[in-house]
Amino acid sequence: MDQAAARLYRYIGPPELLATVDPGQSGRLLDSTQAVRAWVAQVGGEPFTYVVDAAGRLLAADRRSEHVACAGGHDVLSAGELSLRRTATGWAVAEVSNQSTGYAPEPASWPAVAAALDRAGIAHPGGFTAAFEFRRCPACTALNLVKDDDYTCCLCEAPLPTQWRG
Repeated sequence: MDQAAARLYRYIGPPELLATVDPGQSGRLLDSTQAVRAWVAQVGGEPFTYVVDAAGRLLAADRRSEHVACAGGHDVLSAGELSLRRTATGWAVAEVSNQSTGYAPEPASWPAVAAALDRAGIAHPGGFTAAFEFRRCPACTALNLVKDDDYTCCLCEAPLPTQWRG
């Protein structure tokens, strides 16, 4: 994947949460089969929080962790939830999403996730197993999860933009 062409997502969640993040701390780097094995031994089969940082590295944290903490407060190429399963040939994605209201990455962020999974030696499907669209309401500024192609704000019922503007 061409990192220069990839979009970086900045944190758009609650500022008070960002204020608690130590920029020197981030999630666990999953960059090899050994790192993945150690991580799975720690979390078991539970889904976990992940981000793909600006360098294209896969970082993991406990599912109850915030994506912004996993990223050390920095911009990301993607973020969501991930679960793995053991196969006869190694590790594979069981489920992967872009579900992160803190960063609201688009489904188009998949290539960054695929490249990071490839570097970690994790087999994966051709896209997110669950992909989400997020839109910020121009009228009330609420972040909305778009469902069933309904581009209407869930709070004020104003029309939502059809393209993500961050």
